[in-house]
Amino acid sequence: MESLNALLQGMGLMHLGAGQAIMLLVSLLLLWLAIAKKFEPLLLLPIGFGGLLSNIPEAGMALTALESLLAHHDAGQLAVIAAKLNCAPDVHAIKEALALALPSVQGQMENLAVDMGYTPGVLALFYKVAIGSGVAPLVIFMGVGAMTDFGPLLANPRTLLLGAAAQFGIFATVLGALTLNYFGLISFTLPQAAAIGIIGGADGPTAIYLSGKLAPELLGAIAVAAYSYMALVPLIQPPIMKALTTETERKIRMVQLRTVSKREKILFPVVLLLLVALLLPDAAPLLGMFCFGNLMRESGVVERLSDTVQNGLINIVTIFLGLSVGAKLVADKFLQPQTLGILLLGVVAFGIGTAAGVLMAKLLNLCSKNKINPLIGSAGVSAVPMAARVSNKVGLASDPQNFLLMHAMGPNVAGGIGSAIAAGVMLKYVLAM
Repeated sequence: MESLNALLQGMGLMHLGAGQAIMLLVSLLLLWLAIAKKFEPLLLLPIGFGGLLSNIPEAGMALTALESLLAHHDAGQLAVIAAKLNCAPDVHAIKEALALALPSVQGQMENLAVDMGYTPGVLALFYKVAIGSGVAPLVIFMGVGAMTDFGPLLANPRTLLLGAAAQFGIFATVLGALTLNYFGLISFTLPQAAAIGIIGGADGPTAIYLSGKLAPELLGAIAVAAYSYMALVPLIQPPIMKALTTETERKIRMVQLRTVSKREKILFPVVLLLLVALLLPDAAPLLGMFCFGNLMRESGVVERLSDTVQNGLINIVTIFLGLSVGAKLVADKFLQPQTLGILLLGVVAFGIGTAAGVLMAKLLNLCSKNKINPLIGSAGVSAVPMAARVSNKVGLASDPQNFLLMHAMGPNVAGGIGSAIAAGVMLKYVLAM
């Protein structure tokens, strides 16, 4: 009988909490969206599966060594940790002390847990290497750079302003998060508000990179919101685009793009990096990898490297990045009032970014002979190339012969540059406070 009882107690099902059950359902929903609805499957599938692994009771796959120690509830071991942190020897007090401790102290406690015989779970290791170090989002940015053609942007430099305008959604959302905090509706710190705001850039790797630096506790919710809303761009943007434009404006036909020389394409990433990084060094990691990937593509002398970055390397890193994000989909971190705020602010950020891009295009038309179709302004959010396709689709609905795709790629690419610069601004000024 004792053996049967021990067997039952060893089953994960006996330790399944309500929060874990909810998160297992959330993870299954993400898998369904990825497989059945094809919503950003390259990221949502590994994120969803990582969420399943993270919430299996007693498996501890997403726990660090220190978190495993705290989950074990050994009074003697808790007393040792509490003595080092100068707090009461209970789990809640230790967690509060760790939240206020310096990273160096947190590292010491993690090492102490390892010395006591605890080991981090595989997903926790993935997170530490891929996101904790910041490497995975940067490598993905390098791959995105290698797949990007700056030609449409160089052929029509005015579209850079459309990409810049769309970043207004980022900063408006930061203010929105701080407003919720001010009125006591949902508690957000300034770093958390900055991390949430970057969702408005519609750039998954940038959102993961910035939240990993500023608010790792919110990374799971921010990543899920960012990629979910990127997949919903065809539903979110068209109503806003139609509300802000007239039928006549949607029928504007833009002039043929000029041919961009190879020399221009080679020089652009180098000049862009130097101009931005010398003024804003904090943007150098993201923008540097983006420009390096693009230079490999355009130089034409390292085709093997360019092909590897665009295919094999980015695919491998995407797997580990998705599983690492899934490690943050644990019940005690995801099932918080802040998650609801993140989801609401995320869709607002997309809406504001879309509207700002369209309105900027209309403003440019007031002082320009060569009119811009305002629909391409919505492509300033950097969901590449989905936002550009949406601009083209809405344009074709008004005029079946008006093809806007290549024109829309200009602000679309500019949006990627803008989100990297916005992330650099956040890092510089938020971390300095």
